[in-house]
Amino acid sequence: MTEIAPGRARGHIPVLADAVLAALAPRDDAVYVDATFGAGGYSEALLGAARCRVFGIDRDPDAVASGQALAEKHSGRLTLIAGPFGDMERLLGPFSPGPIAGIAFDLGVSSMQLDEAGRGFSFRQDGPLDMRMSRAGESAAELIARLDERDLGSLIRALGEERFAGRIARAVAAAQHRRPLATTGELAEIVRAAIPRREPGLDPATRTFQALRIAVNDELGELDRGLAAAERLLMPGGRLAVVSFHSLEDARVKAFLRRRSLPPAQTSRHLPGRPGAEPVRAPSFRLLSRRPVRPSAGEIARNPRARSARLRAAERTAAPAWADA
Repeated sequence: MTEIAPGRARGHIPVLADAVLAALAPRDDAVYVDATFGAGGYSEALLGAARCRVFGIDRDPDAVASGQALAEKHSGRLTLIAGPFGDMERLLGPFSPGPIAGIAFDLGVSSMQLDEAGRGFSFRQDGPLDMRMSRAGESAAELIARLDERDLGSLIRALGEERFAGRIARAVAAAQHRRPLATTGELAEIVRAAIPRREPGLDPATRTFQALRIAVNDELGELDRGLAAAERLLMPGGRLAVVSFHSLEDARVKAFLRRRSLPPAQTSRHLPGRPGAEPVRAPSFRLLSRRPVRPSAGEIARNPRARSARLRAAERTAAPAWADA
């Protein structure tokens, strides 16, 4: 998710803001969904670009509470909803929003969460080992306590893409045996000591913290549910814009849109169908560009956290949503 300087909330410029607006092409009297409201950057940009209505969704109750000032500023045009974006159909249902012209996703941890030590997301600040975006469910400390060494290593390898996952898991398990880990500072120091070689410009704890955060919040499962919900909700001609910050997210978005934008394979009507073959379905999306949009050097200089951002965007066709979405 978009990350901003510590202490800022409202009025910030989100990552790839101009590119997201260009993809969504906001227009008067249309309805848009900011599926990851965060600090409200995309919502505010949409509201300023057209006389439209925006529904902002966030699973973090703190984000919804702090966004009330922006909702009051745009009275009647911004509605904030607490909940995970994977449930956006259910969350939007009571509001009867009508046809939805655009949905934006800004994935990952927000700067407000990252910069607040008490939320437990940052390896640069000492705080409780929490990492829960919604402040509910199993914390990172509880997850570490539950997993054995092998499962923890598999998690760090798969979700953090960390090649030293086995060494890290052994070190964490040994420390956990002596005393249950409770703070981000403890975990970060253990991970740094376990990694034999460091990459320039990358804290050794980065990938382990990413893996635990993704697991605690089921971020990849939530992304799958959110993309499928967006496919069902968008009107024909509606736009989808997704900003991701690491390869696991981007690969999932790319695969989803690529699969749904390819023309159906040509088969002979005289040949029998193969058992278990995928049904022929019309494309539900049209890609707006074949390659992701990346931040400029100037944007990265202003906000170094934007350096890994990737935007993928597509337009909804009139074809039905895919049945397995």
